[in-house]
Amino acid sequence: MRALLSLPVLMLVALVVVSAQAKDKVKPVAETVSCDGVLGPKSSEALLIETFGKDNVVTGMVPGAEGEDSLGTTVFPNDPNRKMVFGWWDEENRSYLSYVDLAPDQTTPTGARIGMSVAEIEALNGAPFTVGGFWWDYGGYAAFDTGKLAYPDAGCGFNLRFDITADIPADVDANAVAGEVTLPSAEPLLKQLDAHVVGISLGYPYPDELPQTDSD
Repeated sequence: MRALLSLPVLMLVALVVVSAQAKDKVKPVAETVSCDGVLGPKSSEALLIETFGKDNVVTGMVPGAEGEDSLGTTVFPNDPNRKMVFGWWDEENRSYLSYVDLAPDQTTPTGARIGMSVAEIEALNGAPFTVGGFWWDYGGYAAFDTGKLAYPDAGCGFNLRFDITADIPADVDANAVAGEVTLPSAEPLLKQLDAHVVGISLGYPYPDELPQTDSD
């Protein structure tokens, strides 16, 4: 004879089932991103809420360079593996995508992802590139003048930022890769110090549909 489940146990089982069903309704973060939908140029906070659920979308001030904060919308703020930060050209209406800081598990259409070495990115690009010196606010950004990762004149482009996170050996002089310098991707210290991608952002130019500002 099977034992009967108590009411509290039945309620707990029902809660787990409902929670699982609700979770299934939230669209997952795609592993390989594309420049459309929520990541398209006409994305908006409203579309993020519709796609990922209101409880997973938070708009507020987010950290920027030089200690400056700006308005941004964070998706999955409490999940480091899925967290994305969206910036808007039209901040008042939280629309017209300016940039997205991608989640750690996401990959660009060309195959770039967080954790890749300088040599791996150079192989993807099919050409050498440069990296800004490290340990300052704008340090570590890659610049692709040629190759598959070169930033387009218009449309969707991707910015890659490298960093050196391992301890620097006492017998290595890292001054050559520090500060406001430009380093070729073939620089031996980049490999020796294990410089790797720590951030990828998708970006769009200012849209023609919006009024031009004094700085445009």
